[in-house]
Amino acid sequence: MVSEIFNGVKTYVPKTRKELMEYVFQHKSILIAVNAEKIHHATDATRSIINRNVGYPDGMGAVWAIQKRGHKDIDRIPGCELWLDIIAEFENTKSFYLVGGKDEIIEKTISNLKSEFPKINILGYRNGYLKEDSERLALIEDIAQKKPDVVFVAMGSPKQELIMEEMHQKHPAVYQGLGGSFDVYTGIVNRASKWWLDNKLEGVYRTMMEPRKRIMRDIRLIPYFIKLLFNKL
Repeated sequence: MVSEIFNGVKTYVPKTRKELMEYVFQHKSILIAVNAEKIHHATDATRSIINRNVGYPDGMGAVWAIQKRGHKDIDRIPGCELWLDIIAEFENTKSFYLVGGKDEIIEKTISNLKSEFPKINILGYRNGYLKEDSERLALIEDIAQKKPDVVFVAMGSPKQELIMEEMHQKHPAVYQGLGGSFDVYTGIVNRASKWWLDNKLEGVYRTMMEPRKRIMRDIRLIPYFIKLLFNKL
């Protein structure tokens, strides 16, 4: 699978979601969502984490950058959809482990998954609040012992990426960082409607819903889009 580099951040260019899934299962990789913010604000540390693993185009800012390099057919792969695509594709053949969210969120996530995917094999799960090193080490050891094929970690970046790398060292498998995807899946956070998604405007919708949280973030990304416009990435 080909890749492109933007501001030192390696981003893979899968032709389809299926190609991406096949690649990560073949290589037992860690999936990391890449968007304009992760490219523009990349540090040596965050670049290193992404480049050691499989960064995929989760945000339209990353997609537009890839398209500027001549990959016209590439489309966005939202992480909050990809993890469910993985479950749907491998429900009958793979085992799963989930980490993240508050107790009530992870419990509802597990309940919803068992209802939506009756044959799913969930080997373990827990909330995402690891207050002591002993809890973190116990989680890593539990995953190493149970040996799931896929581990989903919803803790936010870069915390989830760092712990996924620790997990991967003890037990190679497919890992995906999910940020707030459990909140979306359980309905705690409402995602944009189909119209916003179809018109590639989910980011605009999210800014409208959370202006205090996102407006300054969007302003800080203006230089990124100027560079993108003039092919300077």
